[in-house]
Parts: sequence; structure tokens; C-alpha cells
Amino acid sequence: WSPFNSGRISVSTSQHFGIVGNGKQIIMDMKSKTLSKVHVEEMSDGCYDSAWSQTSENHLVYVCGDGSVTLLDLASKKRVRTYKEHTAEVYSVDWSGANKRYILTGAWDNLVKVWNPERTQCVRTFSEHKNCIYSTVWSPHEPELFASTSGDCTLKIWDMNDKKAIQTIPAHKYEILTMDWNKYDKHIIATGSVDKTIKIWDRRALDKGELCTLEGHDFAVRRIKWSPHKPDVLASASYDMSLRIWDINRDQKSGPQKFNEFDHHTEFVLGVDFNNYMENIVATCSWDETVTVFDISKPPAKSKGGTSSQTK
Repeated sequence: WSPFNSGRISVSTSQHFGIVGNGKQIIMDMKSKTLSKVHVEEMSDGCYDSAWSQTSENHLVYVCGDGSVTLLDLASKKRVRTYKEHTAEVYSVDWSGANKRYILTGAWDNLVKVWNPERTQCVRTFSEHKNCIYSTVWSPHEPELFASTSGDCTLKIWDMNDKKAIQTIPAHKYEILTMDWNKYDKHIIATGSVDKTIKIWDRRALDKGELCTLEGHDFAVRRIKWSPHKPDVLASASYDMSLRIWDINRDQKSGPQKFNEFDHHTEFVLGVDFNNYMENIVATCSWDETVTVFDISKPPAKSKGGTSSQTK
């Protein structure tokens, strides 16, 4: 979701499940119960992720399978700059909301890179991971801090001014595909893995292990997102074709609870995001070539519900 326009969505797509073929970066607007395409950027390789600028409503960055990182200006419909310093698929991108200047990417060349969109080369490169990188996310609280997860089964916390990670957590026994920072508590982090679980961590007490483990997905957890509206609400998208909403309220005697499950997609669910302006409104995207927007507070539908649009 755009941080400026409450109804605008960015979706990155690839042909043939991202293995071979072309890709598209699609911008959609939601009006009433309709999702309409306002711009489609076509490329010769798969497009894997995108992120909105935190300073300009018309700027967007997207990353591709050819190792490129591209800054797009929607006002002119032109590519402002394309970086080609990664040597393998770029799988993750994030634009900092705390410092607002920097872009963060993670790729299958095992590298994390930080970019300033006003410069022609990357600002810094971090090379500590031993396997491909799946997720890179800036801290929403501390402008110099970011995290990365990898196929080496670790979660790393970095200060962009240090060459080495300030914390390394062997968070799962299998590849870690996703992570997110809690929007209300700077110490709380969630990770999701091929092992089908989600784990909640407190950076102040890593020696005690995870705070809790969320179990229930039948296949790998592909993307997780903390709610910007409620400190204990977390969404998880999985290869089991479902979206699950969790309540992580640690004051509950019964522990964390799954309070809603949605199975409106017919293929792997790859993306999920909370709308920044409208509480309970979530968007998901899937290998079934659809983007769906719906209200998570309402009873889940067994068939496709909410506002939906194809990404073809």
C-alpha cells in the first residue's frame, strides 16, 4: 500500500512462477469495490518486490531477477535510475520510513546493499550471510537499523554504520523467508520460515529463545506483516494458500491466538500488507494471478471475496 494514497497498491509480478519469463510492475487504484490498473511497467525478467518512497507519492522502487534495482517516477512514467550491482536475483526491497533517504535490497548473491536514490552507486554492501537473502527490512523506530533473513537459517540485525551484524539469531532450522519489525515495540521481531512456523523474538532476551511460536500453516510461511493499527496483530501468508491473522497478546493466559483464517486464493499466497489508513483492510497477492482487498474483521469467505483484480 502507498504511504500517501489510501487506495493505491503496488504489485510485482513474474511469469511462470518467477523461474523464467517476463515480469511486470503494476500500480493499481482501489475505488469503491474496483481495482483498476493505473500504470504497468514491463520488463524482460521477473519482478520480485517493490517499495514506495517515503518522501514522494510518485516514486517507487522495484527489483528484478536480472539483479537490477529500478527507481520509477509515476508522474512522468519514466525510470529515473536503474542500478545493476547485484549479480543474482534481487528478492527483497524496502524504503526506510525512519530515515526516509535510504533503500535496502537483499539478493541471491548473498549480499545486502543500501542505496541513496540521489547517488549513482550503492552506499554500502554487507556480506555476512552464507546463503541467498530472502528478506530485508528497515526498523520503523531506529533510522540506522535494519534486519535480514537468509537461506542460512539466520536473522541478522545490522547498524548501517557497522560492517558486521550487531546481532545474529539462528532463528529457525530451515530457510527463513520473511521477517517484520513490530510497529509499536522496537525490540519485538517476527520471523517466518520454510519450517511452517512463525516465531516472535525480543532482542533484549535472545538468550532465552523465542517468546512464542505460532503453528498452524501447512507449508512454508512466505510473508508476514505486523499491523500498523494494533500492536499485537500479525498477518501471515503461506504456500498453503491461506492468510492467517494472529493475536500475539502476551497478557492472555491462553497465549497467542489465531483469530481468523482466509482461503480465498487458489494458489500460493506470496504477499500481504495492511492498509495504513483503513484499519482491518488488507491486500493479498497470489500465484493464482489475483490481488484481493478485504476486511479481516469479517467472517472469512470460502470463495473469493472482497475486491479482487487479475494481474495478467
